[in-house]
Amino acid sequence: MAAGNFSAVLFFTLTALAQAASSNDSTSFLGKGNQLMQQRLFQEAAAEFEHALQLQPDFHAARYELGICFFALGRNDESRREFELLRKQAGDSHEIAYYMGRLLFIAGDAAGAIRELAPLTGDSKIPDADYFLGLAYIAAGDRAKGIQWLEHCVQAKPGDYRVHYRLARVYAGAGRKSDADREYGLYNKYRDAARGTEERMRACSAALDSQVADRIQESCGHLVDQNDPEKLVLLGQLYGEHGHFADALNPLLRAVALDPDSFDAWHNLGLSYFRLKRYQEARQPLERAVALRPDLFDTLNLLGATLYVLGDDRAALPVLDRAHQLRPDDAQLKSALDQLRKSN
Repeated sequence: MAAGNFSAVLFFTLTALAQAASSNDSTSFLGKGNQLMQQRLFQEAAAEFEHALQLQPDFHAARYELGICFFALGRNDESRREFELLRKQAGDSHEIAYYMGRLLFIAGDAAGAIRELAPLTGDSKIPDADYFLGLAYIAAGDRAKGIQWLEHCVQAKPGDYRVHYRLARVYAGAGRKSDADREYGLYNKYRDAARGTEERMRACSAALDSQVADRIQESCGHLVDQNDPEKLVLLGQLYGEHGHFADALNPLLRAVALDPDSFDAWHNLGLSYFRLKRYQEARQPLERAVALRPDLFDTLNLLGATLYVLGDDRAALPVLDRAHQLRPDDAQLKSALDQLRKSN
């Protein structure tokens, strides 16, 4: 669920109406903030909600939206503070529990995330509670329940590439190689489809093609929420495909911080550094990517090339040899290997 999908009008309708009658100024700030959120200008929207709360500290609708803005910006401590205060002021709700569950998961409290998310899976207004619940169970070490919820989620949303990616990873960890391969294939299929069909992704691609800095910032700068590692990876890939390798770094660094076991995040981070000729910085992300998926030719080849450029021939040789075993007919790789073997 993208930040902002919940409507404060739905959640706090009666409260907002009552408070609006007593404070037109704070309601005006709320309206401006909601308009800015529709444009995904979360920083600017947060300032409007903060103004509303300065005038009316118990304005629940404004505090709710402020918590969402902070969440979308990756300001998670501040987001949690707002939702905890809102829970004290307005009482509990599924909407608050959803964000609290995600914030606890990000903070490494899988048990707390399960406690918050488990009651939400039957709520149609929160369609991805099952997805995050599955991730929380996996993080808590209960792989069976994690798979159960992710499989439930993929049946309900078969086109969600994030679910296929997480299922592929957990299947691989469980030794279910054929299932993992199937899910990785579906992940690639639906991820590429999203890149071509999602309106915001298309707008970002068009802006990157234009090479106009202001247009790129407007279309791509607010494309994804800062707590969605798969979307951050997709943004990094978009930047990379259009030659904006330096711009790809920040979303990819954020992605690996949120999801240290993401092969795609590490691979694309290493690839971006490599394309920038920052080979020393490329080495560690590529080594992490190879450790996560040791049988992918492209990553092995890229790591081998990085080690070779760095002058570490001894480390490069076994990496490139493994890549050669995967593609024995690659003449260029065979030639590089022959040269390395002669020099070592």
